[in-house]
Amino acid sequence: MMIMINGAFGAGKTTTAEALNQMLPNSMLFDPEEIGYMLRQVISDEVKCKEEQTDDFQDLELWRTLTVACAKELKRKYNRTLIIPMTIYKHENYEYIRNGLSEIDSEVFHFCLSASRETIFNRLKKRGETPGGWTFRQAEHCIAAFADARFETKIVTDQMKPEEVVQTIINNMKGGI
Repeated sequence: MMIMINGAFGAGKTTTAEALNQMLPNSMLFDPEEIGYMLRQVISDEVKCKEEQTDDFQDLELWRTLTVACAKELKRKYNRTLIIPMTIYKHENYEYIRNGLSEIDSEVFHFCLSASRETIFNRLKKRGETPGGWTFRQAEHCIAAFADARFETKIVTDQMKPEEVVQTIINNMKGGI
């Protein structure tokens, strides 16, 4: 089984993923951001294709292909439920990764955590992010993009504790565990 936990920066993905990992036996966290950080170190701007020359590693085609390839190898080697927190709002990347994960495992669940702009910005400030910085700008894009129906099942986290979000995910998996 694979559980994608999507949402804007500050929506509660990492906190939820860590709590879910503690609750689910035979599970492990897989954060595709780590692949992005590695690629950022390996691929210099002069090597990047023109369309990849942005401040977002998700614009690197290699990021999405390695995300799926790494998930495949983790499932093959360890055969555990993968809990995958990520902010992935660009449709092309979302579809590629979702379809790729579905080819690896027939049980792929996607949950999109959301919160109001005010809540997200307060959470970002609380964790030390700079207002107007990259995560704040990305949050604006995410809030708009995640209104799309493809990003179901939505869980509004403004007034929820992490354990309530985890329980909502478990309840929505319809016997997947």
